[in-house]
Amino acid sequence: MDPIIALSHELIEKGSKSFAMAAKLLPRDARYDSMMLYAWCRHCDDVIDDQILGFNRETGSEKSPQERLEGLRRDTAAALAGTATEPVFVALGRVAHKHHIPERHPMELLRGFEMDVNERVYETLEDTLDYCYHVAGVVGVMMAMIMGVRERPTLNRASDLGIAFQLTNICRDVVEDAKAGRLYLPRQWLREAGVPEDKVADPQYRRQVYEVTKRLLCEADQYYRSAMFGMQRLPLGAAVGIGAARRVYRDIGRLVANRGESAWDGRAIVGPMRKLAAALSGATAAVRAHTTLRIGYAPPRDGLWTVPELGKPTRRNRPFAFLR
Repeated sequence: MDPIIALSHELIEKGSKSFAMAAKLLPRDARYDSMMLYAWCRHCDDVIDDQILGFNRETGSEKSPQERLEGLRRDTAAALAGTATEPVFVALGRVAHKHHIPERHPMELLRGFEMDVNERVYETLEDTLDYCYHVAGVVGVMMAMIMGVRERPTLNRASDLGIAFQLTNICRDVVEDAKAGRLYLPRQWLREAGVPEDKVADPQYRRQVYEVTKRLLCEADQYYRSAMFGMQRLPLGAAVGIGAARRVYRDIGRLVANRGESAWDGRAIVGPMRKLAAALSGATAAVRAHTTLRIGYAPPRDGLWTVPELGKPTRRNRPFAFLR
């Protein structure tokens, strides 16, 4: 196996078992290219958090978060120019060149990491969704491009799936993130629920935090539903893999919701058998959507967030009315 692909495969196996399982269902070329894109995303995430595959290093970096971010920008620009030497950036360069991924999209992901570096405050749901697009929705867009998609309506559905994934991650990790000083839940919602911003991890507010989280999971479900209508535009093999990933991640959110106030007593992890069942169910649903939905039809994405440059008009309540 090509060493760049082998390294990417190793990173995905260690860094995300859920994504690794779903990737196995993708056609070979799409699987390898998706793994290479993931390797770059994983590396950038680790550099910003000063971690290795999501775990803290024994000795921290001497560089500040801002310096690490600027380094990622330089290396990513080199990757897109075809001059990178570090394997994960070589991987990104290969994928971007092969699939004609615009430079703006990798840089949008780094803009999302910049929000963490600058400790952005997420006051409204709109703010949280903006973050979700930049750290995950744009990855969905790039994944769709790897699978041959270019039409904007389908790319927006791919963005919806990435946003749904990130909303699920936020809900799963809300207490852990709060202990680390990160808060992605809309502060407006927390105030409405009577939760002080500095008490999100406090057990005495667990019931209220759960209610806010459940509200955010309901938002995620809208994006999961919208994403299903993008699968009919993917090649069937790709739809199967993406359908599996969609169901596995959605199952994580359902696990959090079903646990109630005890959702954060331990990390919400979908066990191997349940994960396999969810993946098979998701793959089956994707095949059904691909073969039985009327090609070209999709309900309008009214009420769903769309990055202004990608959608028109820009108002949130009618981001894709021209599909009617």
